[in-house]
Amino acid sequence: MSVAKSADAFRTISEAAHELDVPQHVLRHWEEVFGQVRPMRRAGGRRYYRPLDIDLLRGIRVLLYEQRYTTKGVQKIFKDEGVKYVSELGRRAAAGESVDVRPVLEDDAEAPDQTETLELGAAEAFKAAPLSPDMRRALKALLARLENVQDALDQAALALEAIEPEQGEAAAE
Repeated sequence: MSVAKSADAFRTISEAAHELDVPQHVLRHWEEVFGQVRPMRRAGGRRYYRPLDIDLLRGIRVLLYEQRYTTKGVQKIFKDEGVKYVSELGRRAAAGESVDVRPVLEDDAEAPDQTETLELGAAEAFKAAPLSPDMRRALKALLARLENVQDALDQAALALEAIEPEQGEAAAE
């Protein structure tokens, strides 16, 4: 019988991976790709994730898996918005709040003479020119196509991840 840890307790990599529902190697990869992820290390190199680290990792997970950003896109968000912004996304996701940082196209019912505000993040917003119904439909179709491409890329990446360990084992023999 395991006892649930306090929310303030440090997590091992296996506990963090379980909590975030990602494999441990993904957390190690995120440490390499996102320099902002720096868990505490003890003797022997064992990682311990603080609650702030978990929030940050959860924010990265939201951006990559739910918002479908690329690694470079998340790096740009870190650069433009900062670590606190990504951590806040993670806290919101943990609290069950809806997290949507992508621009949202409203239904065609909106009056064409209204100016829209597309929020790309908490730090900045800009005014966009009004969209015609034809342009709105074209953008929605493009977004659907891009999401299909992202799904195909995700499946290809999973297939590569499954193949790479096998190749490494073959090379070791």
